Formats: sequence, C-alpha cells, structure tokens
Amino acid sequence: MKNIIIALFISNFCFAQVGIEKTTVDGSGILDFPLGTTKGIILPNVTKSSDMTSVTRGTIVYDLTTKNAQYFDGMWRTLNVMTTGTAPTLLAGTDLATDIGVIIGKQSSSAQGVLILESDSKALILPKVNDPVANVNSPVAGMMCYDPVKKLMCIYNGIDWSFWR
Repeated sequence: MKNIIIALFISNFCFAQVGIEKTTVDGSGILDFPLGTTKGIILPNVTKSSDMTSVTRGTIVYDLTTKNAQYFDGMWRTLNVMTTGTAPTLLAGTDLATDIGVIIGKQSSSAQGVLILESDSKALILPKVNDPVANVNSPVAGMMCYDPVKKLMCIYNGIDWSFWR
C-alpha cells in the first residue's frame, strides 16, 4: 500500500514525452512513433461531427456520416480531398469518444476527448510510414500517418488516401 501511495504521489509530478515502440522521443514531440512502421493513428470515429457539443479547437475525428476526417477550428473542416470513403463496418453508428480520457503533457486540461495532448512546447509526431499507399496492406478508414520520404501528412478515408504538405 505504501508503494502505491508513493507511486501516485510521484506520478502527479511527472510530465514526460511518450514514445510508442521506441525508447527515445524525437525533438520536442509529446507523443512519437518509430520510423518505418506500417501502423498509423486511427482517428476517433463519431456518427456525425456536427452533432458534437463543447468541442475543443484542434479536435480531429473521423465522421462516419460524411466518411471524412474532420478538423475543428471553431467550425468543422473536411481534411480529405476525396469525398468518397467508407465507414468501418464494425464501428459504423458507434461513437467511441466518451467524457473520460487520457491527458499527456499536463496534469489537467479543459479540453474534452479520449486522448488529449496538452503542452505549451511539444506536439504530436505522427507515425512515420514510408509510402503508406504501397506499404500499408489493410488501412482502416480514419488512419493518419506521415510519409517522411515524400514529406506528406496522409489520411485514409476507407477508399482513397489524401495528402498534405
């Protein structure tokens, strides 16, 4: 019991960078992934982003109604270039986001979400996937990654990839 109390006390003062499948984080990233993976981040699936309330600016979701990645900057913006996409059948009609989430970078946040990255000096580093079109065998709608060779942010909508420099 003493060890648990000590661990909880210490954890209140720990604000670290997180590396997934790697031991060190590149630069000033708050969340980082290894180079050369074929895995990406799967965006939270919501039935209809426009029905969400109390949305924090910077929220990114995969909208199952429009079948597009959506970004909120005060209003919802479509991130996909193509308008045709598919909803993952296992997730269609299911909102995965809840009021309970994980905060990385600070002890608390006024933002709502499943995963909240909160930092004044660090950012998310997307999973680095060389040529995701050729190398990701079974991408899922809402997958997001970074192609370090072509220097592109890539989002898959279930049918097509969209790219941004």
